[in-house]
Amino acid sequence: MTFEWSAIWAAMPDLLDGTLMTIQITLLGLIGGVLIGALAGVVTTYVRVPVTWRSALLSVMGVVVVYGALRLAFWLGAGVLGEVPDWAWWAVQLAIVILLVWRFHAWIPLGLSFVAQVYILVIRGTPIVVQVMFIYFALPLIVGLRIDGFSAAVFTLMINSGAYIAEIVRGGLQSVPKGLHEAGQAMGLPFYKILLHVVGPVALRRMIPTMGNQCIISLKDSSLFIVIGVAELTRRGQEIIASNFRAVEIWGAVAVIYLILTGCIALALKFIEHRTRIV
Repeated sequence: MTFEWSAIWAAMPDLLDGTLMTIQITLLGLIGGVLIGALAGVVTTYVRVPVTWRSALLSVMGVVVVYGALRLAFWLGAGVLGEVPDWAWWAVQLAIVILLVWRFHAWIPLGLSFVAQVYILVIRGTPIVVQVMFIYFALPLIVGLRIDGFSAAVFTLMINSGAYIAEIVRGGLQSVPKGLHEAGQAMGLPFYKILLHVVGPVALRRMIPTMGNQCIISLKDSSLFIVIGVAELTRRGQEIIASNFRAVEIWGAVAVIYLILTGCIALALKFIEHRTRIV
């Protein structure tokens, strides 16, 4: 069997389309993942709630109570109070939410920290293939909302990378000397200014290598979305091979494209790391 360059050139337009889809999925997933991970990392760093059997049991009981209250509200709305206008129901629900937030506002940071820790534990403990299959196939059956493959891929990469980025952020923040945070407090700075102008820049420099590693991992993980039929690079390569049976040439081209993309990410992060170096 001879190696044919013509098969690669003929397949290049389709491979480029798959490459653009891969870049789009990875970019959108990482943007959302950075936002989720930064929030979860900050919350778990500065609001520490031990995940024990007691706290887990209380959380489960709270979820059951909330679920029961929602079911009761739906039953009342569909039966006894079915004549009440929709806007009145929305007003009542909004009033209840505002009342709960006002009454238990002191517990909101603790609740967010606990939810963030459980989220990180669940996402890091399950494969990304299982996550995308659950979101694409099982989630529509639960909430009754059908989503397309592209949206499922972006959302999966978002929550998956967010869990790992949260741990990267937590590690970066904890590596900063405690005296910097205390110095900001002594100057009378609010927490967000301490985080943005004192602790954050130092932690960000230390997070750059691991954050770059996560970007490369997320890019390669996008190839797993082939299981839901997303037309990314790996899927396009598979479709081309099914039509011309040139597996060596096409998979070689796919590997080279992935290598170019990851190399660009590595070079960009090396440049950022060099520009942010203190000494």
